[in-house]
Amino acid sequence: MESIGWLIVFVLLIGFEAATMGLFTIWFAGGAIAAFLVSLFLDNLIVQLIVFLIVSFLLLYFTRPVALRYFNGKRVKTNIDELAGKEARVVEAIDNFNGTGVALLNGLEWTARSDKDDEIIPAGEKVTVKEVRGVKLIVARATVPEAASEIPQN
Repeated sequence: MESIGWLIVFVLLIGFEAATMGLFTIWFAGGAIAAFLVSLFLDNLIVQLIVFLIVSFLLLYFTRPVALRYFNGKRVKTNIDELAGKEARVVEAIDNFNGTGVALLNGLEWTARSDKDDEIIPAGEKVTVKEVRGVKLIVARATVPEAASEIPQN
């Protein structure tokens, strides 16, 4: 009877993997097959569960990075992925409380919000893009690097 249970778990996990294509449940499906094979010879559910968990996590640990490299290796970064870390200029004061703010980045105006809710960034100031949420830039004030060596004036 447990053998049928493991086959049902296997089919459900394969179906879940087919629906999501996330390369996560497939490793547990492998564990379910191993538990199914053990259930054909041993009628001990604890041993079957241990085999299921060990095989699943071994497959996950050793083969997932290799599979991800092959499946995601050809992923092309979009323009959005490259915006983080770039500098922009504030053209309308950024004020999270009032929901205002526009920044100019790569010649395009973006709605912008500060990464700190209590901070107002005035127009004309340089900011650094931290992330993109939807169609808004989340920015922080750009820090001006201090001079490596200052010449004292007499």
